[in-house]
Amino acid sequence: MSRITILPLPLLTLLLLIGAAQKPALAQKCGCAPNLCCSKYGYCGSTSAYCGEGCQQGPCQGGGGGGGGGGGSVDGTVTPAFFDGIIGQASASCAGKRFYSRNAFLSAARQYPQFGDTKREIAAFFAHVTHETGHFCYIEEINGASLNYCDPNNRQYPCAPGKKYFGRGPIQISWNYNYGAAGDALRLNLLGSPEAVANDPVVSFKTALWFWMTSVRPVMNQGFGATIRAINGMECNGGNSGAVDARIRYYREYCSKLGVDPGANIRC
Repeated sequence: MSRITILPLPLLTLLLLIGAAQKPALAQKCGCAPNLCCSKYGYCGSTSAYCGEGCQQGPCQGGGGGGGGGGGSVDGTVTPAFFDGIIGQASASCAGKRFYSRNAFLSAARQYPQFGDTKREIAAFFAHVTHETGHFCYIEEINGASLNYCDPNNRQYPCAPGKKYFGRGPIQISWNYNYGAAGDALRLNLLGSPEAVANDPVVSFKTALWFWMTSVRPVMNQGFGATIRAINGMECNGGNSGAVDARIRYYREYCSKLGVDPGANIRC
């Protein structure tokens, strides 16, 4: 005959409380505390089960700063098949098809070793690049030569005579203050020679990565929607809902190809 041990009520209550405390708390849209990771199952914790493979947000292992989403090397993630799958959709007549290349991207990425430490960040970057350039079709903004993005009140980076600062490159960097700041970071005179962004594919990718690292990456942990706002806030304010939908569609597609969850807060 088996013997059933009946625990005193206070002891039983204590054991139940301990057991409950050991269970992870369900993360609401990955809303864990800053020092905790959101696991691939949506729970908060700090061990490798939470911060390792499939970590969605927080101090993920191999994914700090990029909002979680799996780690890996940039060249191992941005494979020839991945890159060609994007640029291959551009028409043969596109100028960008003869300009952009995976090798140029990887060469530029070496200047920013912290970039792409998560697959989610790489998916987000290329989602925006795909939208901005039409699958690497465009090097310069359409009808950009007719536009004049010059802020005359910016004394740190005054516009050079005869130069125009319309969108160029994978993220279509524009305005004199962006060209000037990017030039300082890259040790290039982009304020005086903005056309260099459209003439050298490595420089072109470097400016895109500079903008990403300084203005977009800091908000990656808020979700993909925050990166849309960082690149083009007017789209988020009802200016172009179709563009927002396109960016999100590319992001979901690339997350799927890279085998990573897109995370929460996708729409801005």
